[in-house]
Amino acid sequence: MALRIKNQWFKEGRPKTPRENASAMAFITWRVTQNMVKQMREAKFDIDVGPQYFAFMREVLVFLCQVVDRMAFERMPGEQRAEFTSALVVRVAEILEESEQEWLGEPPAGQERWRNQFIDQSNELAEAYAEFGHGPEGPDFGFVRYLGSRLESVLPGKDRHWVKDQVMAYEVPEALEMVQRGLDGVLSTEPRPKRRATMSGE
Repeated sequence: MALRIKNQWFKEGRPKTPRENASAMAFITWRVTQNMVKQMREAKFDIDVGPQYFAFMREVLVFLCQVVDRMAFERMPGEQRAEFTSALVVRVAEILEESEQEWLGEPPAGQERWRNQFIDQSNELAEAYAEFGHGPEGPDFGFVRYLGSRLESVLPGKDRHWVKDQVMAYEVPEALEMVQRGLDGVLSTEPRPKRRATMSGE
């Protein structure tokens, strides 16, 4: 895989809270999104650092948060899932805001904080993504295609015709595999394998 995902996050001895799990998944989701942007740029899509870069990031992050929420539906009771997903979106918003503050500075006068803009966008698009299905094989065609259509408006004209194909055929399948692997590790209750003792000098 293009990106190694850490899959052991917590010390043994106590249950992990939904908020702790969400914080770990937020970092994984952020890394996976960065990797997708990197690969899109290597594929000659113009995603310039600046407002366009973060617009692209926001769309992918919202999509992946929705996917993780659907994955959590199969793994958590309803109340726990709601706490997990809410904490996930908030933590992703905080990580995103740190980067936006560094590269873009403060939002223009009269606009919400960067984190609040992401949370609002997540809430708005959650209703749209709710129209699509998600099963054992992951999000359905419409789910992924909707992300592609959202990204069309972010990219320059020369890239819009190709972005859906690139995202649906290459980027999303790899991203979903990494996110699923990350969630499996975060939610795992299996004890970590003990490290093999080594003699001095090995």
